[in-house]
Amino acid sequence: MSFTKLTTEQLNRLDINDFRESTKLPLVVVLDNLRSQHNTGSIFRTADAFRLEGIHLCGITAIPPAREIHKTALGATESVQWKYFETTMDSVRQLKDEGYIIVGIEQTDRSRMIGNFKAETDKKYAIILGNEVHGIGEEVLALCDLCIEIPQYGTKHSLNVSVSAAIMIWEFFRQTGHLLDS
Repeated sequence: MSFTKLTTEQLNRLDINDFRESTKLPLVVVLDNLRSQHNTGSIFRTADAFRLEGIHLCGITAIPPAREIHKTALGATESVQWKYFETTMDSVRQLKDEGYIIVGIEQTDRSRMIGNFKAETDKKYAIILGNEVHGIGEEVLALCDLCIEIPQYGTKHSLNVSVSAAIMIWEFFRQTGHLLDS
């Protein structure tokens, strides 16, 4: 058995203008003081792949145009809407005012395992991903409506932040992606 890769034309991808006009998954990713521009770029690329509403870049998280973001985003900074906030608290307060459910992706004493989470299709969500070393800041964590944890069974206690983002974005898409058909 052999496989033939599909061409770009066969994949029937949206161009940037069509992407901007298209229905978006009601999900915003909030990056709480990420250090790595590679992680930020990777998250942009995943946000593009699943047609997210946008990304909030907060604190020390680098903003486009930045060479290292560009390397991994491969142009997704042009398609995905993004905003910069001096503090993550400012982002979260704005999202709360706009009716988003705020979800911290963090290991806490009251986290729900990802498999026990059910997204409501009539709600808007924002997921917060924390700094690569320190996670989500305590004051930001206090504003979360809930926390979701990705189970891990090895010796390490965390996943790379861009990997965690991809897993969570996929889970939201899996549960609510049918909204893009409207």
